[in-house]
Amino acid sequence: MPPLPPVPVRNRLSRWGWIMLGWLCVALGFIGAILPVMPTTIFLILAAGCFARGSPRLERWLLDHPRFGPTLTAWRRDGAIGRRAKVLACSGIAVGYALFLLGARPGIGLALAVAALMTGCAAYIVTRPTPPA
Repeated sequence: MPPLPPVPVRNRLSRWGWIMLGWLCVALGFIGAILPVMPTTIFLILAAGCFARGSPRLERWLLDHPRFGPTLTAWRRDGAIGRRAKVLACSGIAVGYALFLLGARPGIGLALAVAALMTGCAAYIVTRPTPPA
């Protein structure tokens, strides 16, 4: 799959800003791969977008990564999320909500608002296509 066409960069400072932001997102994504409470894929999707604007070589490196590349490519190509990732994401949302209820002991209004927000996020995840096998 060819990379996205590069966005014109007006100057070196802008290019380096995109690259630095991309590396920050990569670092957060790798931390998320280790810590169960932090997401991984969204940071790597953001990193690929930053690298597309700052360094096509780094974008290619990320898209060709043996562990994360297929997920990023499926998202970019089809907006697809794998079944296992959907299950893990929705499970994480449910566990996060349970921990929120137990730890924060919110009032009914806040509990319902957070439940609605998390349900919306889970619904978005579940309705994304599954990548072709």
